[in-house]
Amino acid sequence: MGRREDSDLDREMADLPPERRWREWMCRIEAVLFASTKPVAREDLARVVGQGVAVDLLIADLAADLVGRPYDVVQVGGGWMLRTRPAYAPAIRAAADLGGQSLNLSEFDLAVLAAIAFHQPISRDGLKDIFGKEISRDLIGRLADRDLIGTGPREPRRGAPYTFVTTETFLAAFGMQSLRDLPDPEQLEDAGLAEP
Repeated sequence: MGRREDSDLDREMADLPPERRWREWMCRIEAVLFASTKPVAREDLARVVGQGVAVDLLIADLAADLVGRPYDVVQVGGGWMLRTRPAYAPAIRAAADLGGQSLNLSEFDLAVLAAIAFHQPISRDGLKDIFGKEISRDLIGRLADRDLIGTGPREPRRGAPYTFVTTETFLAAFGMQSLRDLPDPEQLEDAGLAEP
């Protein structure tokens, strides 16, 4: 989110009764989350409510308020966003032009993305070791252009190649709060989705 201060915004709303003030703060947070295409950090949400207000409690109340609605508040990485409940995905696909929102990744692209997620930070050489072939700069570029991966620390060796890591956009695209939500590699092996 932008860091623009709005001097016209009355954050304290001292003239409102406490219950109405709380409801207005919840509405402000919902409006910010609705307008954002990326997770919104706690610090950014705190800028629209009064001094010392517990943003986590507002979000918890907003989440409770949204029960039964087609979307809910989810934590992604270091922030929150509104996400449509999976049960409504077919209706959205049938009626909405999602255009650039679809990942449209090939199976191999997804495999490379999964390797980056599980082994990050990892260099192109590390990916070559996993796949037995060179990973093209075009593929890395496509994943980076979609903001699914970014550059990590450089490897501590001659030439100091870049490494790759996943981003908050990756977490949001796959419905994860953090990388701890990745499936356990042993479970993938047991399910026949990965090699030992």
